[in-house]
Amino acid sequence: MHASQGRNVGLALALGSAFAFGGSGVAAKPLIEAGLDPLHVVWLRVTGAALIMLPVAWRHRALVRRRPALLAGFGLLAVAGVQACYFAALSRIPVGVALLIEYLAPALVLLWVRFVQRRPVTRAAAVGVVLAVGGLACVVEVWAGLGFDPVGVLLALGAACCQVGYFVLSDQGSDGADAPDPLGVIAYGLIVGAVVLTAVARPWGMEWAVLGGSVDLGGSRIAAGLLLGWIVLIATVLAYVTGVISVRKLSPQVAGVVACLEAVVATVLAWVLLREHLSAPQILGGAVVLVGAFIAQSSTPKAPSGPVAGGAGALGEIPVAEPESEDPARPQRAER
Repeated sequence: MHASQGRNVGLALALGSAFAFGGSGVAAKPLIEAGLDPLHVVWLRVTGAALIMLPVAWRHRALVRRRPALLAGFGLLAVAGVQACYFAALSRIPVGVALLIEYLAPALVLLWVRFVQRRPVTRAAAVGVVLAVGGLACVVEVWAGLGFDPVGVLLALGAACCQVGYFVLSDQGSDGADAPDPLGVIAYGLIVGAVVLTAVARPWGMEWAVLGGSVDLGGSRIAAGLLLGWIVLIATVLAYVTGVISVRKLSPQVAGVVACLEAVVATVLAWVLLREHLSAPQILGGAVVLVGAFIAQSSTPKAPSGPVAGGAGALGEIPVAEPESEDPARPQRAER
């Protein structure tokens, strides 16, 4: 009875996390279009979340001595890299397209497993990769000579590659009794990401006046500060925390499947709020990308020495994990 209740709570939290992460791009794009540089929006998001997570970081301050390389890599790839590439892509291509391209990450993780770790992958997983790539071809309309800005597509692919680094780093040192607490890893990942982004984004040159005014959201004016608050509190802090807790109550596999809804949520919200309409082939291609990603991540074989990777997102990250693993200590999604 208690196990069933815990699973239901975990499912509800996973759904909430997917919806929270899915709304980040929709809230960020009006700020970018109002004059803020994509890197400045990323800096505001990550730095605001890092400040909120400072008490958690202090509680887990021993991680700095125990796992400095893990925290540094996590902050560089899982936080700064994913967010910067994704938000930069938003300035050039629709929200739904950017997130769907980013969801190639589970397929790319399989390539890492097969050719870097030299572990076998199942035939079904290979089919998932083919479907994901084929769906992506429909999303970007390759028959029309690349229907979207090539730089925007490359930036979204960069976000997917950074997610691969996130998955791999999440697996490093996550097993055993001395495994780092996932909340601590996320908190320090945000801090490292904020420091890196401060040097890269140079926020002192930001158009701060934009935050004091209103921006256009699908034809309606809304306070820029309200959107920023949503991005920091809901689409970052709340999304990360609910994502981590949901994986503790569910298996990483189940939580990852639910996380697929993030791309659907982002696309629907962009359609409704930003009037970003996709053609029928693009919608079909997006569905194929999600199906391919689902097949790829759920078909990864169990490794003799532990799972391949665990992850949770930016901002949209599906963990590739062994089906039977329910290790609550695994660091999960930290992102889109």
